[in-house]
Amino acid sequence: MEYITLGNTGLKVSRLGLGGIPIQRISKEEAAILLRKLPEYGINYIDTARAYTISEEYIGAGIEGIRDKFVLASKSMARTKEAMAADIDISLKNLRTDYIDIYQLHFVQAKDFDTIVGPGGALEALMEAKEAGKIHHIGFTAHELPMFEKALELDWVETIMFPYNFVETHGIDAMKKCTDKGKGFICMKPLAGGAIENAPLAMRFIAANKDVSVNIPGMANEEELAQNVKAASDPSPLTEAELAEIQNTRDTLGNQFCRRCNYCQPCTVGINISFCFTINGYLTRYGLTDWPIARYKSMAVTPDACIECGACESRCPYNLPIISMLKDVHTNFSKVL
Repeated sequence: MEYITLGNTGLKVSRLGLGGIPIQRISKEEAAILLRKLPEYGINYIDTARAYTISEEYIGAGIEGIRDKFVLASKSMARTKEAMAADIDISLKNLRTDYIDIYQLHFVQAKDFDTIVGPGGALEALMEAKEAGKIHHIGFTAHELPMFEKALELDWVETIMFPYNFVETHGIDAMKKCTDKGKGFICMKPLAGGAIENAPLAMRFIAANKDVSVNIPGMANEEELAQNVKAASDPSPLTEAELAEIQNTRDTLGNQFCRRCNYCQPCTVGINISFCFTINGYLTRYGLTDWPIARYKSMAVTPDACIECGACESRCPYNLPIISMLKDVHTNFSKVL
């Protein structure tokens, strides 16, 4: 495992970390087994969030007694001082620790920025928590390039998290500036929210970019852990065949695809939006029929129930035309049902 100093924080972190989203899909006991395997594979970085339901709680229980082996990062979508202060205390309790190495503003959008940095904003709580030793460093996560670029100019931002994978490379120039400005770059969405099927290839692609301080794929079992560590530690250059596969994936996905972040939820009428796009991908991209059709039929609310209220589109960080995409899903499945 390769280690790197995370920007100017002074923290030595493994270049491969654990993303805490999949922890939500396993039991507390399974999470503890996975977490206690991390040091054996050289991983010392764990990322989670208040928004990830029981993730913080399971991580806290799983690393109790070995907390000193890890650099812990969490994040909050709170925008006011009061809400952020409350979330920091909840995170500390859930993680069973008296300090969190990095606490991040989660999914910062332009419309929220003035509230965050203004009087009574979340930044005040972060600064006070840092002064009190509850958190040691302040991070910033974004999904849109203009917000990434804005974060680069903020002295109080010590780490920046942004999507990067072999389909989404629009942040490369900003990533280089991140290195120049001493801000640690944390790579999220290494598999483009599950759209990239070849995980080993995705890990190798990311590991080759030295502007990535730490890559945080979500992992739910030791098999995924071992696979990702092996790929991320492979120094061999990508072959012509692998580069062709990458290009084919780019051509197939284009720019308008769901990353399954689920910020679009909840749907006004109860449609599981990201699930619709997942099974549509299996039907249209991979040529499968039985599996996606069975899942489509089992849906409590199918995409044709969309009332076009637009609430989902207003929340999507990638500005996807979700309404028309749901119509496409319904059309595609109508042809095979």
